[in-house]
Amino acid sequence: MHVRIQSWMPFPIQIYINGHSWLARKMDRHGIGYRRLDNAFTHIEDLPRAQRFARRLAHKNWPRVLESFARKVNPLLTTVLSGDCYYWVCDQCELALDILFRDRASLASLYQHLLEYAARAFGAEDVLTFFGRKLHGNFQGEVLTDYKVRIQGARIKHRLGGNWIKMYDKDGVILRLETVINQPQQFKVLRRGRREGRIVLGWFPMAKRVTNLPRYFEIGQAACERYAQALAEVDDPRQAYEKVHRLTRSCCRQGRQVRGLNPLRTEDAALFEAVLRGEHLIHGFRNGDIVGRLYPKGATSKAMAQRRSRRVTRLLNLLWVHGLIAKIPRSRRWRVTGEGRRLMSSTLVLRHVDIPAQLTALSA
Repeated sequence: MHVRIQSWMPFPIQIYINGHSWLARKMDRHGIGYRRLDNAFTHIEDLPRAQRFARRLAHKNWPRVLESFARKVNPLLTTVLSGDCYYWVCDQCELALDILFRDRASLASLYQHLLEYAARAFGAEDVLTFFGRKLHGNFQGEVLTDYKVRIQGARIKHRLGGNWIKMYDKDGVILRLETVINQPQQFKVLRRGRREGRIVLGWFPMAKRVTNLPRYFEIGQAACERYAQALAEVDDPRQAYEKVHRLTRSCCRQGRQVRGLNPLRTEDAALFEAVLRGEHLIHGFRNGDIVGRLYPKGATSKAMAQRRSRRVTRLLNLLWVHGLIAKIPRSRRWRVTGEGRRLMSSTLVLRHVDIPAQLTALSA
């Protein structure tokens, strides 16, 4: 960490704290062995305990901690400025999710697939979903995806205004997903505020004050976990290809007989893409959500709308019988199962990447 103070009024103080260094000292005090590489850990003897330590960092009494630092570097707080205190804000917050691999070969065989998938598949709606938001007509922001190859390796970054989430590898054995928050006002925090002339408890835009650090942590952790979940379907698609043949055969479940699915059929591929959209990761999807994706042009009559809805109901039943989706209890929503995500994403990679690449190679 470092503490810097300007020597002129109003004597602003900048404090930088590295969570990995803090965690290392915490593990030293509790006798937990680890191997550290720069700003990352390649091995930790007791991962669950270390994770519990890391979670506590955001929930410290930060105004009191930072005020103690201020009194060490600003002697005027005990004389001329006695009785005054600083208003502490979080200028930038970074939260990283590190996924450790046993060796470089394991990550190297997967990392390029992850980069290609993230660059090709994640659009504006997906990036908004990672941050817990939805794309709507009043959205005025800008969503950008930036892919770069550096000396240290390749990385991909998805920007939402002044906030972003990025992915890169550390020394070839750690896959790091990192959320950076510079503009917290894009998110909401539960606090007391004024509405219609009354003080109420509700969700209001989040300010930069350090008392909101637990909420920073929640947002950053949720964004990294959603991003990791969206990438999980890329987990070595060759293994899933062996199961794809199961989709092509008709099957029966609870007395319901349905046809097989053809991954190369345009209609089936469109259905897979509709249910795999990143916006469905949080709350799942309904019949109407899929209707809107399969039929972007609105229905011209009530009868047409009903026909489309009934057809999508049959398609969702088809996916359910094959075990690709499951019903969310006590709701009218569906979610994609883990097996369904792996199978459907593998077929889409096969359709959009592998086969075109092979055909291009043959015609060259």
